[in-house]
Amino acid sequence: MARPIWRGAISFGMVSIPVGIYTAVSEKDLHFHQIHDKCGSRIKLQKFCPVCDRTVMPEELQRGYEVSKGAYVIVTEEDFENVPVPSKHTITVDRFVEAEEVGPVYFDSSYFLQPEETGRKPFALLMAALKKKKVCALAKIALRNKESLCLLMLSGEGLLMETLFFPDEIREQEALNLDNVKVEERELNMALSLIDMLAGPFEPEEYQDEYRVALMERIEAKLQGKQITEQPSTPEPRVIDLFDALKASLEAAKTSKPSKRKSG
Repeated sequence: MARPIWRGAISFGMVSIPVGIYTAVSEKDLHFHQIHDKCGSRIKLQKFCPVCDRTVMPEELQRGYEVSKGAYVIVTEEDFENVPVPSKHTITVDRFVEAEEVGPVYFDSSYFLQPEETGRKPFALLMAALKKKKVCALAKIALRNKESLCLLMLSGEGLLMETLFFPDEIREQEALNLDNVKVEERELNMALSLIDMLAGPFEPEEYQDEYRVALMERIEAKLQGKQITEQPSTPEPRVIDLFDALKASLEAAKTSKPSKRKSG
């Protein structure tokens, strides 16, 4: 089993549930190194001190918060550890809310929660209560030097913790000023028909990152010295009548709706 990135407890009224937090997502991004085009060597990034005129080693570095131009307050690991907030080691449930109340823009990162051996029964109790009431638990947690709101929600046979952004971290959406845009009834009906035609359950296993797959195939071809097949360029979209575009889309959906759709 992977090691937890955080250990503490969920505080649920007077009940304390010892838990560990595990990263729920493993991103599959391809990572690349910078290579010097002259000699083919990998470039190394170094931290340089302009005053001492030399490269600085990691053990010589401190973290500083800039309070004015060129003036810093040094913050140590002890300072981070001794910040007087209860969310450092305890996920204190503040209230219970319906998941639909939390807009998707607030969601940040996903984590699995697992009970420690002594917390299995109260953990199961919390899950049963959430399932019965069809709600999620809203709390706070300090994780990786940052306090976040978090939402504890049922996920399959366990509990998922979603960290949330605070309201002051959400940018205000600009007004779209669409009040004077008239939508024709026939256009709306055609759009609704297209939605019905493409409606279906969310089945994530049907999808894959086609860009990553194609890029890896290209890398393998270059590694093997094979001829690389160039994909033909996509023609620029023609500007046509909106109704005609909807009609053409509906006809295409009727004739070529796949049983399995994959997308990047």
